[in-house]
Order: sequence, then C-alpha cells, then structure tokens
Amino acid sequence: MNKREFIKSGLLGVGATLMLPSVLASKNFLTNDKASVTGKFFEQPPLGFAFDALEPYIDAKTMEIHYLRHHAAYTRVLNEQLSKVSVPFKSIVEIMENISQFPVSVRNNGGGYLNHNLFWKIITPGGAKLPSGELMTTIEKTFGSFDAFKSAFIEKAMSVFGSGWAWVIKTPYGLKITSTANQDNPLMDTEKERGIPVLMVDVWEHAYYLKYQNRRKEYLDAFWQVVNWDQVNSFYHLDRFVL
Repeated sequence: MNKREFIKSGLLGVGATLMLPSVLASKNFLTNDKASVTGKFFEQPPLGFAFDALEPYIDAKTMEIHYLRHHAAYTRVLNEQLSKVSVPFKSIVEIMENISQFPVSVRNNGGGYLNHNLFWKIITPGGAKLPSGELMTTIEKTFGSFDAFKSAFIEKAMSVFGSGWAWVIKTPYGLKITSTANQDNPLMDTEKERGIPVLMVDVWEHAYYLKYQNRRKEYLDAFWQVVNWDQVNSFYHLDRFVL
C-alpha cells in the first residue's frame, strides 16, 4: 500500500489506552481497552502530561496538534469503520493480530490508534533517563553497546521512506530493531517481523515538522531526551509472549 492509498483510506489520527491480552501478557499494563458490544468501541485517553512538558525537544504546538487532531481522528475513524464490519473482536490487540481479516481502513486507523497509545507512554515525562538492569545488559549484549544500539535505531528510523515507525521489539530470540510503513505495527499478522513493542518512534512528518522541518535526524537525536526508560523497561519485562 503506497502513501497515497493510505491517506485516501481515511487515516488522519492517533491514540488511546489498551490491554495487550494474548500478545503482551497477563499484566494489565494499560486499561480501558476492551471493546464494547454496542456504541463506541475505543476511547481516546487523556494524554497524561501537558503539551509543553517535553520542551524543548518536542514543542507544545506539535504535541497539541498531534494529540488533539491526529490522535483524535484515528480514534474517531476507527470507531466508525468498526461499526461497519462483522468480524468479531475483543480488544485492539486482537484486531491487530488478525488485521488481515479487516478492511484497510481498520488497519490504518487501528494501527494509528494503538501505535500512539504506546508512543505517549514511552515519551511520558519523568522516569529513568537510561536503561538499567536486565534491559541494559540485553541491549549491550545484542548490539555491542548502548551507543551502538542508539545508532542502529536511528539508522532504521532514517531508512523509513515517507511515513512510518521504527521499533524495538521483543521476540523469542531477543531484541530486534525493525520498522513499519504508515501505521502498521509489529503486532499485525501482515508483518514479517513480529514481536512485543518495547520502544518506538513516530517518523510521520506531523510528529516533528513544525520544529525540525525536514531534519528528521535532529528530531531523532532529540527523541532520546524524552524517552521514559522506566516505561520501556516495563514493556520489556512483560511476562507472556504468544503470537
């Protein structure tokens, strides 16, 4: 699917809270994700921090537009599209795991909904500024050093042509850096590289263009200043992995 087809399918947005039942574990690390039988399926949760809380690395206006327009639109369009499908589902993750059974409009908006929920958690202010313990040990063992890990992650994010995401995922074989186009994610059954999302960065232009224009590398360098490694660590330690 090219970018033009993706945009035409109605994608405009982002966001919400969730549980990752079959994929991400017995731990309820996020909430309010169960789909209701009638009415609205998923809700946009509070952002959890002020729009200017990530200054000067991510500016307030970008956060405001990203959350109030894109995030809200993904949620709204996802609900609209789900009201038209007959495929049963219990959660947003179940939808992702079986996304090949759903229309492309659900893939686009459902991916945007889930991806941004995870992203808002990762860039929440506060928390550790560096990984530690088992997570740091695994990063160093897998990539050689933390700096080498950061370089590999930035390289992957820079390699995304057009719009998409870069990810660190937990697989049965260890950590892996991957990327997805548009609003796809590693939970989808359409992806070759699947796993538990541990760390992610949005490289759609709306995530950084007001401040950084076409300087994606500067945005990615700044990204490390707002990562909440306590949250990354929580994702890494999810204790059940079934795909």
